Amino acid sequence: MGADVPSHVTTWARAAERAGLGSAWIIEDYFHPGAYALAAAAAAVTERLAIGLGVVNPYTRHPVLLAMETAALAGIAPGRVVLGLGSSNRRWIEAQMGIPFKAPLGGLRESVAIVRRLLAGERVTARGEVFTVDDVELAWRPPDTIPVLLGVKGPKALRLAGEIADGVLCSVLASPEHVRRVRQTAGAGRSDFAVIAYVIVAIGRDGHRARAAVRPLIARYLGALHGQSILLDAGLGPDRTRPFREALGRGAPAAELVDDALIDALAVAGTPEHCRRQLARWAAAGLDAPIAVLPTEADMAEQITLYAETAGAAWKALR
Repeated sequence: MGADVPSHVTTWARAAERAGLGSAWIIEDYFHPGAYALAAAAAAVTERLAIGLGVVNPYTRHPVLLAMETAALAGIAPGRVVLGLGSSNRRWIEAQMGIPFKAPLGGLRESVAIVRRLLAGERVTARGEVFTVDDVELAWRPPDTIPVLLGVKGPKALRLAGEIADGVLCSVLASPEHVRRVRQTAGAGRSDFAVIAYVIVAIGRDGHRARAAVRPLIARYLGALHGQSILLDAGLGPDRTRPFREALGRGAPAAELVDDALIDALAVAGTPEHCRRQLARWAAAGLDAPIAVLPTEADMAEQITLYAETAGAAWKALR
């Protein structure tokens, strides 16, 4: 999201609502600005925009604190909050912050149960492998049910999402092929199961310039997600992504290695007409909604407007 988001979040939230977008999602990457403060700021200056937390984790915020913070946000934006939960990663949690990264999937299961029960107004006592709660009840619970999505990628985690969550929030560098796997693994047999995804987006009358704008972002995430199943779904094995991991390790993501095939596989970028055709692939794969991840150097207000004009109308027609 960028370190300067706090100074822009209210402007961007207002722009998204004026443009007719349905939601704004707050990414929490350590050690960038925290999600709940940004979400509250966006919620306070909007009236219709859904506010998504995508995603927070139960290691840096105990499940009771997650329930407290989410309830407070729901008080600011009644009926507009969606909670995205994930387990984060071992490097941030254990290596850098010294918090034991124990049983990620088990901890996620326990945290979803605790958060849901507290938000429902229950008095909770629970003793799990990771989290313990003894006689806890929220002083105030939101009147509306808050959907819980899991930010997960691997097969076991997707099966867990199908058991305990209302949907899956797919990571950056998802692809239509990954969305199909999520549908098959987590959402099988569930008509009420939501699948949404962060999608790198750049739209412009100058298609070449728009595509150039996404290359550095794609390169950075290819290095970060090297070897993971989400890339295998797009047909990108370790041999294809290793140069990006090596470049990221040198501190210089190899944007020049991102070719047109990679852009079309992992992003929506180019002229409005091209982007509409790309969005049709995601819709056909079963995506309920794309969440635009915009290059940080882009003119955000302009991109929000273009995205709403291009994707909003196209997505309504496609869905």
